[in-house]
Amino acid sequence: MVRKPYVAGQFYPGSREKLRETIAALTDPAAAREKAIAVVSPHAGYIYSGPVAGAVYSTTVIPGVAVILGPGHRDIGSLFAVQARGSWSTPLGASPIDEALAARILAACPLAEDDEKAHLWEHSLEVQLPFLQYFRADAAIVPICVSHEARYAELETLGKALAKAIKDDGREVLIVASTDMSHYVPQKTAEKKDMLAIRKVLDLDPAGLFETVTSERISMCGFQPTAAALVAAVGLGAAGAELVRYGTSADASGDTTQVVGYAGIRIF
Repeated sequence: MVRKPYVAGQFYPGSREKLRETIAALTDPAAAREKAIAVVSPHAGYIYSGPVAGAVYSTTVIPGVAVILGPGHRDIGSLFAVQARGSWSTPLGASPIDEALAARILAACPLAEDDEKAHLWEHSLEVQLPFLQYFRADAAIVPICVSHEARYAELETLGKALAKAIKDDGREVLIVASTDMSHYVPQKTAEKKDMLAIRKVLDLDPAGLFETVTSERISMCGFQPTAAALVAAVGLGAAGAELVRYGTSADASGDTTQVVGYAGIRIF
């Protein structure tokens, strides 16, 4: 099964040449790259969140496999939907699903299901792929779409299963948590609330992230996949995290009255 691009030509350019030019402009070829266990990267249109995503990917070594976790912006049939076979295509080419690692994750997590249909019309994972392809054309992926109904205990189950599957696999794997931060609030409100959530990520505190986002009513769409990614990263021995870049949609639009926030974080 080839998962065709859903938002090419909308969130990012639809032609190979233009997409490569766009990513080249959003990334820094001279940046020092370091290994990471996980990264947090935004998923809005590249004109808005691309500079933040580009900063994260520019400073991260991309290994041969990436597990991408993103929120389901629509209802999906599974709590955690894994696409276990086939490939995903973008204008830059096709990235194969790493079937062996996907199978390990499904075996380790009873809450995860092999559900390719959940991914067909979801953009949160797709917009990460061209950046991965740009820096590592041969990288394989495991896409996991996370339902907005997932509770913390369930996210912890997923995160621990991810850590086990990656340990048992033995290869270097990058976990990508796809999320935007606050949605459609004034700039100062976004900055204040987003930093509360970012602090929990930097503290490697997934339970604290979940509690802070819910109690403070932070409209961070991917806090659940981010929490699961944090659990996995801690299980894989993460020792720290760094905020690579923060921005909002106002950086592109100039409108500070209703912004969306974007954070790029590397966990190592």
